[in-house]
Amino acid sequence: MGTFTHDITLISRSGDIRQRVEALVDTGATFTSVPASLLERLGVEPERTVRLQLANGQIQERPIGPVRAELNGIQGTIVCVFGEAGEPSVIGAVTLEIFLLSVDPVERRLVPVVGYRLERETL
Repeated sequence: MGTFTHDITLISRSGDIRQRVEALVDTGATFTSVPASLLERLGVEPERTVRLQLANGQIQERPIGPVRAELNGIQGTIVCVFGEAGEPSVIGAVTLEIFLLSVDPVERRLVPVVGYRLERETL
């Protein structure tokens, strides 16, 4: 699958700061990641540190925290990695699932999908 970018807007807790970011869409990445300096400017505080495996097999520990985001005109709260300076911003799989979006690899775009849930009768 080829890669492509898509805009995501991050919003401060008070709503007075909105920052649009062009990010690489990466279904292989668990979380969305943007530079830590941007998250700090938005007032996002780390909740915890997680272990993340890079494509080369190396394990990194990075802080994550909740941030309001907007994708395709819809707002929601996502978990975001405090990325290092110089790293590309990435939209990861958890964010795509939160926003009920999937990847169209041919058209290189995000498309809405229907979510799933368990029926009570199947329990």
